[in-house]
Amino acid sequence: MTTHQPGAADRSRRERQQADEVGQAQFLPDEVTPAQKRLIAIEIIIVLAISFGRSGISSILSIIEKLTRAQPLSEQTTNMNNSVTPDRPWLDLAYQIYYYILPLAQTALVLLLLHLAYGAARRLIGFDLTRPGFDLARGFGICAAIGIPGLGFYLLAREFGINTTVAPANLTAVWWTIPVLIGSAVVAGVSEEVIMLGYFVTRLRTLGWGLPLILITSSLIRGSYHLYQGFGGFIGNIVMGLAFGWLYLRWKRVMPLVITHTLIDIFAFVGYSLIAPYVDWL
Repeated sequence: MTTHQPGAADRSRRERQQADEVGQAQFLPDEVTPAQKRLIAIEIIIVLAISFGRSGISSILSIIEKLTRAQPLSEQTTNMNNSVTPDRPWLDLAYQIYYYILPLAQTALVLLLLHLAYGAARRLIGFDLTRPGFDLARGFGICAAIGIPGLGFYLLAREFGINTTVAPANLTAVWWTIPVLIGSAVVAGVSEEVIMLGYFVTRLRTLGWGLPLILITSSLIRGSYHLYQGFGGFIGNIVMGLAFGWLYLRWKRVMPLVITHTLIDIFAFVGYSLIAPYVDWL
């Protein structure tokens, strides 16, 4: 009696099924034709054009505008999370919630694109709740490792005159101020990490890009859309992008980095709003 010996195709199919189960299918890409690569490249350009590529261009224009003022960069202030109608808090709240829509829609779009291309998009990039202990422990740990040195680098960059003073929270003090700032931090953490790590890295891997080039490109884009803060924000976010990209490739999960980013922004937004009135060094 003879037994069936699985061929290369059977082994490849079995390996892919196993990879799908642990959310690592992006590291076993199918053979991609030149025509498919062109479509993927166009898709990436469109996604960037409506998300962080567009933000990067806006930030470049912003830093040019600031550098061409008579006032030195270090004496300028960059305001974030601003009230729109401070005299009408109910309308201001509506505006703040409205600002959540676009980044969440961008995130939903890339998850849909990943699902159509690979299936099981959230599992594919590790944007799920299957490993809460792992994600929380690493998220808090990276926040401590990056957040404290990051604050020091910001203060140093401002002292050297290459960064503006960043005022990350400028909402009217009402009952919903802190919940809205926390919501803004969550939206930023989710949208940036899902798009710039989960989506961008996965699609460039499918195009056949090497890991160093992917990490450098992703980090430069991340730095570019923080350039409105000054060159300190640009450099600091490039370094953070390289670290986040390396950790994502190592863990194959975006969720710990979403948690880290969210925590850093919560400390920045809420911490600033609570502490800034009493100190003069922020």
